[in-house]
Amino acid sequence: MSFCWLSHPFAQNNPASNKPFIFAIYTLFKPECSMIAIDNVLISDSVVEEQFVCDLHKCKGACCEDGDAGAPLEVNELQPLKDSLEAAKPFMSAEGLAELQKQGDSVYDKEFGWVTPTIGSGICIYGKRDEKGVILCAFEQAYRQGLTQWKKPISCHLYPIRISESKKHTDVEYVNYEPRESLCKPACSLGKKLKMPVYIFLKDALIRKYGPDFYEALAATAENMRLTQK
Repeated sequence: MSFCWLSHPFAQNNPASNKPFIFAIYTLFKPECSMIAIDNVLISDSVVEEQFVCDLHKCKGACCEDGDAGAPLEVNELQPLKDSLEAAKPFMSAEGLAELQKQGDSVYDKEFGWVTPTIGSGICIYGKRDEKGVILCAFEQAYRQGLTQWKKPISCHLYPIRISESKKHTDVEYVNYEPRESLCKPACSLGKKLKMPVYIFLKDALIRKYGPDFYEALAATAENMRLTQK
């Protein structure tokens, strides 16, 4: 087992700052099993080493209908979703609106917690196919037109990154890169073609979730890893 400690410049130069104290650690247990730790968040090294860019023309946004339940919702997202619902409705399908009336704007799943409702255990009620067959999110459509401040569930924004809590330590979160093998094959290919690391492709989503200081520490750690691997 070996350890490489990477003290972030912010932590060294700003001890009296009100910003969160960030300390990045790259811990290598085995060649195939390593993590990056920033505060109480453990990030799989694949988040910085793998490459990914969504290719909607090929996947058609299938992640909006492929899964065991709707999109996971954090508890603090339930109210923003409700507040943005009227802005999103014009971008929903007739079927989605009908299910909204039946199921409500969110449902509780015993396995996954709060999730968005689906149409027949398939497409999310907030998804609608355009003329090219691509599934578009009603909330994101409203957001892009300046009709709401809430873009979409953070679980959707972060995909193919998935976040889970530690069962032993509830204040610890795991951040893993989990693309669907078949569904995301075009995105993995495009990412490699464009040489786009996952963490850079998802920069806005990661900042939205954890803040700019967290992302700065992650980017600095990724760069250090890149240089040491040369």
